Amino acid sequence: MKELAEIRTLKVNRYIIIDDEPCKIVGLSTSKPGKHGEAKARIEAIGIFDGQKRSIVKPVKHKVHVPIIDKRTAQVLALMDDNVQLMDLETYETFEMPIPDEYKGQLETGKEIQYLQALGRKKITRV
Repeated sequence: MKELAEIRTLKVNRYIIIDDEPCKIVGLSTSKPGKHGEAKARIEAIGIFDGQKRSIVKPVKHKVHVPIIDKRTAQVLALMDDNVQLMDLETYETFEMPIPDEYKGQLETGKEIQYLQALGRKKITRV
């Protein structure tokens, strides 16, 4: 899910969609309006799921898509090679996802983890 927001309302550590990828804003700078133009904003962001750095330059009155990030808690049900089976602790929904490299060897059955969900994709954020 996503919504529209004006660029001037965005802040560092918030989220934006660039090239259909949800990204976390790491830098935001604005320029003064010129004689015939309007103020522009330069946004530096890093992709949540792919870690790629992206940047855009647009007028501050321009509207952009902002992802709705859902931070949730889940319990580890089973470990299977490079995948983990999780159960959401609110909805009791079970699902599988690949284990990120930084969390390999840290997951144990029965432990709780935090993950985020955006645009139909999930990622483990904290063990």
